[in-house]
Amino acid sequence: MAAVPAPAKAARALAACAAGMVLLWCVHFRGGLALGSPTNKGLIFNVHPVFMLIGFIILGSEAIMSYKILPWGHDTNKMIHLLLHAVALLLGSIGIYAAFKFHNESGIANLYSLHSWVGLGTICLYGLQWIFGFVTFFFPGASPTLRRTALPWHVRAGLFVYILSLLAAELGFLEKLTFLQAGGLGKYSSEALVVNFTALLVILLGSTVVLYVTAPVHGEHSHGYSAVHKS
Repeated sequence: MAAVPAPAKAARALAACAAGMVLLWCVHFRGGLALGSPTNKGLIFNVHPVFMLIGFIILGSEAIMSYKILPWGHDTNKMIHLLLHAVALLLGSIGIYAAFKFHNESGIANLYSLHSWVGLGTICLYGLQWIFGFVTFFFPGASPTLRRTALPWHVRAGLFVYILSLLAAELGFLEKLTFLQAGGLGKYSSEALVVNFTALLVILLGSTVVLYVTAPVHGEHSHGYSAVHKS
């Protein structure tokens, strides 16, 4: 089995740190997570950053890197790529649902901020990208010629949506922290530092993933993106 390349190891380490930090924030500082709470609506909101980060950012990162780091054949790697993105989309959908539920039960308007616009647009594009990839490269599958033509655009569109998800995350951290500080949270408090460092980790993770998957391959192994599998 081929060794995992150093950039992918770095991305996974950053992902683990980001997951730990967002859980520290939402569980330790914000009191936990729940999809329903009659008294503490903030617990409903806490589902949003946790599921969006673990789904869109972390599982999305793993799915994007899968063709370059997984040691198995093309068909197996394609299936894992598809399933990781499907789980990411599911978790992201739950995260979006939690945000709307929190707003509705707290009497807060929906879709008034740049974060919400970018975030909702991103999940819609994510879903369309997944559906396109499924019907073109998995089932029923397009012709080999169409797959060859579509693949570079599918890859570019995937990176574009991934970068949009990073932007939405950063806008979300900034927006929530601004609200918390307006409500009295200290600008240099432990919680504020946790939020800022989590956002910084997301930037580092996203940068590592994008640089890694767009870097030229120098023979590390040959299981990269391929529109047509050759036996």
